[in-house]
Amino acid sequence: MNLSRRSLLISTAAAPWAYAASAAPPAPFGACPSPRQLAWHKREFYAFLHFTVNTFTNKEWGYGDEDPSVFNPTEFDADAIVEPLRDAGMKGVILTCKHHDGFCLWPTATTDHSVRSSRWRNGKGDVVRDISQAARRHGLDFGVYLSPWDRNNSAYGTPAYVPLYRRQLTELLTNYGPIFEVWHDGANGGDGYYGGARERRTIDKTAYYGWPTTWNLVRRLQPGAVIFSDVGPDIRWVGNEKGIAGNPCWATYDPVGEHGGPAAPGDVRAADSPTGTRHGSHWLPAECDVSIRPGWFWHEAENGRVKTPQALRKLYFESVGRGASFLLNVPPDRRGRLADPDIASLRQFGKDVRAMFAHNLAERGRIEATNVRARSARFAPEHLLSLAAGYWATDDGVSQAGVTLTLPRPERVGLIRLREEIAYGQRIDSFSVEAETNGAWSEIARAESLGACRLFLLDKPVEAARFRLRILHAAAGPALREFSLYPPPGVA
Repeated sequence: MNLSRRSLLISTAAAPWAYAASAAPPAPFGACPSPRQLAWHKREFYAFLHFTVNTFTNKEWGYGDEDPSVFNPTEFDADAIVEPLRDAGMKGVILTCKHHDGFCLWPTATTDHSVRSSRWRNGKGDVVRDISQAARRHGLDFGVYLSPWDRNNSAYGTPAYVPLYRRQLTELLTNYGPIFEVWHDGANGGDGYYGGARERRTIDKTAYYGWPTTWNLVRRLQPGAVIFSDVGPDIRWVGNEKGIAGNPCWATYDPVGEHGGPAAPGDVRAADSPTGTRHGSHWLPAECDVSIRPGWFWHEAENGRVKTPQALRKLYFESVGRGASFLLNVPPDRRGRLADPDIASLRQFGKDVRAMFAHNLAERGRIEATNVRARSARFAPEHLLSLAAGYWATDDGVSQAGVTLTLPRPERVGLIRLREEIAYGQRIDSFSVEAETNGAWSEIARAESLGACRLFLLDKPVEAARFRLRILHAAAGPALREFSLYPPPGVA
């Protein structure tokens, strides 16, 4: 099929649609997401909370010798932290339950270096409990970050530390309700206090932690949780801390170590992470982490350097808009609340995003397709417009296809959103969107990799009544869930 020529379109209004015995779903293509990964894809935007003794010592990485009494957020209010995250449109929050300094934000039985030894609430407080409960009160999922590196613990670097680390993880995964994500970073030893030794300790990144055993523990205790690290096994690091995914950004990925050998958390060829691996053997979509401030922890000197709503919107398009997730760090201050500049930026950003997607112009349109799987209503192109359950799919073997959308009248369009039906794999290699103006079609967007979500903010809005999506090449018959058109942001 050559879509550069006028194609015969199958119309949902004219064709005799009927369910048929042959109208089976497409066969999965390549690596496909698990149920827990599919649930994660729907969250798209969620928060990081970096909060520990560093907040009070004005550091980014604590050395591990901090006195626990320094941790004393005298106005701590979990609801005051979580509510602005909800207002920004976030669907979850991940708390740094233990950073590299080894200070635990819950009263763990594994060490005295925790809130139990702090002045806060006379040693009776539990930040993990309070944030997890507040998250659920406000409709957000809760996740945990537990640094594998511990600069305080005397056992770090010896075989005795790994069982202790797993006991800490077990406490977090059994005492605080459902967990949506478990976050492991790639920090793997170096200088530290280590119980007073004050020395440098290194470990074998690929073997020391026994990651397969640790990940099996997570699977057993929280089967619905996705596990994040440089190499997954569920979600991958995007390869930078700028919040920007590659373009394209494939959901499949085969990680390689820094020097070409096996990859492990902290040992990955990060240059490959932004784009992933087309036709990779693992479904490992990217998570884009970035802080709303220059640093990951709150510093008073950075109160005037908070990212603006406009900057957050740009990051949203460069992460969620490329099929990844947007993990935005918003660090609590020494009061135990979010700072006013952060809250103001978050709330305006949330308001802006809700306004951007409030009015889907495509919903009122009529849509036609060049091919419909088994000519069945089950796979009709109308599903692209409803945003409800259902999707458009073609017959097997179709590598080029398209849909044409006709609106009741010309509309000014400045924003496009597309979603692939990723349950059956990432099938589309390249595509374009066109608008018909003055009787001729012109291209307004083009990209490789469609995936879970693709957003296009047009540099120049276009006014037209007819738009079409052209699948230029698909490795398997296309399956799409959404084709939406929106007015330019700021235009009602």
